[in-house]
Amino acid sequence: MKILIIEDDATIRDGLKYCLEYENFEVSLASCGNEGLSLVKDADLTLLDVNLPDINGFDLFKKIKEIKNIPVIFLTANDLETSIVLGLDMGADDYIIKPFKTRELISRIKNALRKNNQYTDVIRIKDIVIDLKQAKVFKNSKDVNLTASEYKILLTLALNPNTTFTREKLLADVWDVNEEYVYDNTLTVYIKRIREKVGEGIIDTVRGIGYKIGDSNEQ
Repeated sequence: MKILIIEDDATIRDGLKYCLEYENFEVSLASCGNEGLSLVKDADLTLLDVNLPDINGFDLFKKIKEIKNIPVIFLTANDLETSIVLGLDMGADDYIIKPFKTRELISRIKNALRKNNQYTDVIRIKDIVIDLKQAKVFKNSKDVNLTASEYKILLTLALNPNTTFTREKLLADVWDVNEEYVYDNTLTVYIKRIREKVGEGIIDTVRGIGYKIGDSNEQ
């Protein structure tokens, strides 16, 4: 899921970006309304400040909806009852007042995406189920005991079905290091262990390139 944050406060933007990416969302940032409008077409949900330097957030809301009918959550210090009622009556999915609790905001984002049939807590690949909320993997309803690194590798691949990851890219995404700082066979060993636990046919080797997962079914 791709979240667009339209917010003129750089500290809030960067903090939200960090928290949302930790939850496996893709995040794009805009410091003003016009910049935000140029990014809307690629977003699945927008967090929208009311007080922007170039356009009122309520007016921007209408423009966003004209471009793409995605969930919009107002995120603002404006706590006037008239503003809250106006935002919700316009069709906003939520209205959150600053300062806010990050965990609550993330829950509200997921809820808005669920209501619009966009968010999933579960990824299914053949007889494997990855429960994102519990950070667990199940095979035929039985818990698969993966280590943290094994889970990260499997999740990284599962979140990008039919995308081939080079060894370098996978190492960088999972361990945030360059391959030269990891023993040459480390990733090979991890992939072997994951296959032993989840079964063959889940992770495919793309000869000479890296690894990928085939079609997955998100629900």
